[in-house]
Amino acid sequence: MGLRTIRELGDEILRKKSKPVKEMTPRLSTLIDDMLETMYSAEGVGLAAPQVGVLKRIVVMDVSEGRDQPIVMINPEILETEGEQTGPEGCLSVPGKHAEVKRAQKVKVRALGRDMNPYELEGEDLLARCIQHETDHLEGVMYVDVRTGPLLDNAAEEEYEEEEDGTEEKAGS
Repeated sequence: MGLRTIRELGDEILRKKSKPVKEMTPRLSTLIDDMLETMYSAEGVGLAAPQVGVLKRIVVMDVSEGRDQPIVMINPEILETEGEQTGPEGCLSVPGKHAEVKRAQKVKVRALGRDMNPYELEGEDLLARCIQHETDHLEGVMYVDVRTGPLLDNAAEEEYEEEEDGTEEKAGS
């Protein structure tokens, strides 16, 4: 396994639509391993293949507290959405920034697992947000395109929050 370079906003590959995966190959299996390692190393909760320069419909995620429940979705398709949530969202491809984004509260997705067997997954809250964010990447859409609030600098907001409550603790720590 190895770390991959995460492409950043401005890289044209992030705006392209990904192609479906037709079969699992050793090369794609290595890509999935590398994506998981890259996501964990970057302290992200999700990563789509275009973010590492590969236009394939592959997403990895892990929203668990222990960071020990990886989810692999190949050719994911959102089947149902329900409700609404608005909250802060960031992206490994837009480092140091975040914005308020409106998403569905619950989603149901159909995908292929690493074994290429189909499965369905229902998620809500952070998992629902992550599924929507990562599947958007497969369509060439980034959260900066769908945000409802201004794009904010993480460091500036952390400094502001420190002044507000008088502590030295950073937001998200």
